Amino acid sequence: MEFATVPTRAAAEPAVAAPRRAAKRPRDLRLDFFRGLALWFIFLDHIPDNVVSWVTVRNYGFSDATEIFVFISGYAAVIAYGGVLAERGAVVAVARVVRRVWQLYVAHLLLFLAFTVQIAWVSLRTGRQSYLESMDLLGLVDDPARTLIETALLKFRPVNLDVLPFYIVVLASFAVALPLVRRWPWRVLAASAFLYLLARRFDWNLPGYPDGKAWYFDPLTWQLVFYIGAAFAADGRVGERLRPYAKILVPASIAYLLFALLVALSWHFNALAFLVPDWLGRIIYPIDKTMLDPLRLAHFLALAYLAQIVIPPDARFLRWRAAEPVRRCGEQSLLVFCIGTFLSFTAYVVLSELGSTRLTQLAVSATGIALLVAVAGIAGWYKKMQKT
Repeated sequence: MEFATVPTRAAAEPAVAAPRRAAKRPRDLRLDFFRGLALWFIFLDHIPDNVVSWVTVRNYGFSDATEIFVFISGYAAVIAYGGVLAERGAVVAVARVVRRVWQLYVAHLLLFLAFTVQIAWVSLRTGRQSYLESMDLLGLVDDPARTLIETALLKFRPVNLDVLPFYIVVLASFAVALPLVRRWPWRVLAASAFLYLLARRFDWNLPGYPDGKAWYFDPLTWQLVFYIGAAFAADGRVGERLRPYAKILVPASIAYLLFALLVALSWHFNALAFLVPDWLGRIIYPIDKTMLDPLRLAHFLALAYLAQIVIPPDARFLRWRAAEPVRRCGEQSLLVFCIGTFLSFTAYVVLSELGSTRLTQLAVSATGIALLVAVAGIAGWYKKMQKT
């Protein structure tokens, strides 16, 4: 997931062969908006049994906010670092990516520290070890030295702390792939798809801790979503290329999204179970998230295709005041993600201790979103002050 802020106009320029300064690429506010929306959805989805999570995409199809976030990550990474590549060369651009990887690694360790301290404090105050157990932190109690070492190696990841390690690995691969993506985006995407197929065929995943526990987001498969976004950004004309096929792609995408909607609703309402007969269930299940099931990928691509048709880059609502809080969160994605992870456990504790009613779920969800917006606003203000 691209936790780098979408760059300033000077940095967000596409690479060109000529040594002159590349033409400025207009800022696509859709990136900030949908990344911020994905952050809100991730926060809401991380609160267990949260009725407010029904506003997220998770309950209406096969994919969820994760695919949105990872795709925008790849797209924004090419815009951010491709401009550096064009102006200052491959060495500087790769160094920038490596620096960002290091920043993400440090952020992950700090988030792990804050997260575990928070959970340990709550467990001690309430006398409930169940909080440690529900967050997969019992290993830290049983063998703290080994667990801390495995955390530094990104192999031990408590619940809800899987995203940053996955993104660190994928962005590290992008440090090598960046010059290739700018020159041959579709060849790189073909290689990415080939790795995806191999990983699914042979069940490849990175080792985790405790031994035998694989990564929840398999980097060898989920990297495909990142590089789809990267290839689309590097090419820059995907929408134009697909326009002649709209008469086929639009109804096909709508039909597939309706199919996914009916299947997803059958998971929540027993009365709709007949929509997925046994023979169909044997074909489509399990729809695996860890290895990025093709049905999930197809669902996200259908959503993305229709979204870019319905919402052009100059859509007026993107500049409305009502959309600004979402965009601000998208601009400060790393900070907002970390705070959102911390707040999701806080919300879980509040609901566990006060009672998980619809009113309390609504209250903690609204409070959490308000805090995320406030944090993003303060971070944006502070960044502006540094430039003056």
